[in-house]
Amino acid sequence: MYVERQKKKSGTYFYIVENIRRRNGRSKNVRSRGGWEKIRIYIGKDLNSRDLKRLIRYKKSELVKKADKSRKSSDPLFNLISADHQKKISGIKKFYQKNKSKLSKDVYRNYYESFVTEFTYDTNAIEGSTVTLQETALILFDKIVPEGRSVREINEVQNHKDAFDCMLIHKGDINKNFVLKLHKLLMHNILWKYAGRFRDVQVYVRGAGFMPPKPEEVEKQFKHMMLWYRSNKKKYHPVVVAAYFHHIFESVHPFRDGNGRVGRLLLNFILRKNGLPMVNIKYRERSKYYEALEEGNKGDIKPMVSLIIKYLEETEDTAM
Repeated sequence: MYVERQKKKSGTYFYIVENIRRRNGRSKNVRSRGGWEKIRIYIGKDLNSRDLKRLIRYKKSELVKKADKSRKSSDPLFNLISADHQKKISGIKKFYQKNKSKLSKDVYRNYYESFVTEFTYDTNAIEGSTVTLQETALILFDKIVPEGRSVREINEVQNHKDAFDCMLIHKGDINKNFVLKLHKLLMHNILWKYAGRFRDVQVYVRGAGFMPPKPEEVEKQFKHMMLWYRSNKKKYHPVVVAAYFHHIFESVHPFRDGNGRVGRLLLNFILRKNGLPMVNIKYRERSKYYEALEEGNKGDIKPMVSLIIKYLEETEDTAM
């Protein structure tokens, strides 16, 4: 924010001004030049320094509101969640936080085992695993290996829980080391030397209408993704951040295998870090998930946002 003086025959007129970058279009009552807009609020004429300081303090909030409104009108990411849905999500968050603080250790443990079992089953099933929900529970908590299951399938189940537990106790934020650690845990004894390492080969996404970046571009694209996250994680609604980040991550496809599973862990990490309950994208509803990813590739992440909201609305007494 700065002060602008305009000298005219009738006197000197004072404005407080903020320049903001707009994505597209114009707004009424603002000037636009080269992608920037000048937001101006008139504060008075022929002011002395004392009155100028007083009026700046008085008018500052008006400028902030006007600049914020202009930013939101030009940025589609601000308009993906309706006011009604924002209110509903806020209520879900309050309900979740209230219940979380009241649960006993036994109830929490029961919920934890239920959620991690379903989440592990569904996220692995989306990637082609044939291990059933009941078998997943037997492997994770009864230490029983079902007959006819391969070593890889057993590892996929146990490894996902290990990565999930790592995600739960992580106190920091998303960064490269954290993402690589999740992948290493997830792909332990499956991808061997490639577990926890960015891919060095070209990969393809079956049925997708896009080509992931070349292996030599992965690290650069990953850095761009992390820059976007750090710059926008507090700017947009957390559901929008989770949806957009998930879309970028799956587009970059940084690993040889396990991208979907790591991506869904990170999606839940963002929700949880922002005080919201985690969601489990159901295997039986995978077609909606695939459609949302495909629309994201076309530049529209609203379907992914809507899918996350749908799952949030379905959450009950959650504890994690």
